[in-house]
Amino acid sequence: MREIDISSLVRENVKRMKPYSSARDDFKGTASIFLDANENPFPMEYNRYPDPHQKQLKKVISDLKGVKTEQIFLGNGSDEAIDLLFRVFCEPGRDSIVAPQPTYGMYTVSANVNDIEVIPASLTPSFDLDGAAVLSVIKSNTKIIFLCSPNNPSGNLISVGEIEFVLEKFQGIVVIDEAYIDFTESVSWTSRINEFKNLVVLQTLSKAWGLAGLRLGICFAQEEIITLINKIKPPYNINAFTQSQAVKSITSGRIEKERMVAEIKAERENLKIGLGKLNCVKKIFPSDANFLLVEVTEAKKIYNKLINKGIVVRDRSNVILCENCLRITVGTKEENNQLIQAISLL
Repeated sequence: MREIDISSLVRENVKRMKPYSSARDDFKGTASIFLDANENPFPMEYNRYPDPHQKQLKKVISDLKGVKTEQIFLGNGSDEAIDLLFRVFCEPGRDSIVAPQPTYGMYTVSANVNDIEVIPASLTPSFDLDGAAVLSVIKSNTKIIFLCSPNNPSGNLISVGEIEFVLEKFQGIVVIDEAYIDFTESVSWTSRINEFKNLVVLQTLSKAWGLAGLRLGICFAQEEIITLINKIKPPYNINAFTQSQAVKSITSGRIEKERMVAEIKAERENLKIGLGKLNCVKKIFPSDANFLLVEVTEAKKIYNKLINKGIVVRDRSNVILCENCLRITVGTKEENNQLIQAISLL
């Protein structure tokens, strides 16, 4: 494992601060009467605060992913984990990050909110990473590099060798966002957390598990980084309903999840074939996600006409390397057929 001093990357105020201690942090053991947290005492379904450390849910995720519970942080969507990584490692108005474009927009939005410079960098024309090119633009104050794999909006996996190169050479944090990993045949980078001290992996239950409404993001890293994130997180950031429903889905819904993923992957291929027969479609980019990036003749025109027919896709024409491109989520067989039929009549 390559040596890197994580503590040298941490903001000084974070090093000095004492984390908030909730009533449930102070209490250890079992009890039958709780008069410590100023809760409503009447037995409503959600009258008690949720477990601030999500112990049961983390155990379930640990068993599912083969990662220690101490290496797991749970957030209100991956967006919370992204924001907290900025708050741990990046000094506002001073530090910078790199997020090779095009990619998930929240890296830049969260950087802007935290007053962190985003250094311009581009993926290759095939939406892959050029590790050497990315490292050539970093500055002495660059703390984090964000990589999305499979990438959004292009859908492709980033080359393992290029990511390894960045992990080995960069002296800061490397975040790999695997929101769409379940739709690939690739091994997750969670299997290599113990190999790289500076590796952070993000996943979610929103896509393959069909739980976007629960807003549960998962962050995996070595314990040193997870401890830092837990130090600054809000005490009850994952509500009781989300925790219980996520536990239920993971423990009893794995077969259904695999069925949905298999169907989405099959429909991804059917959608690709159907779209490929349309005259207005110029190129369909390779995808390891649950969507396709499709270059068309007139993206804005097609987008608006689909809207008029009650079909919503995403126009990505204003994104670098994506001129005249629509991002189309893989729907059900019926939805995909309706989309193809609608475009064919435009």
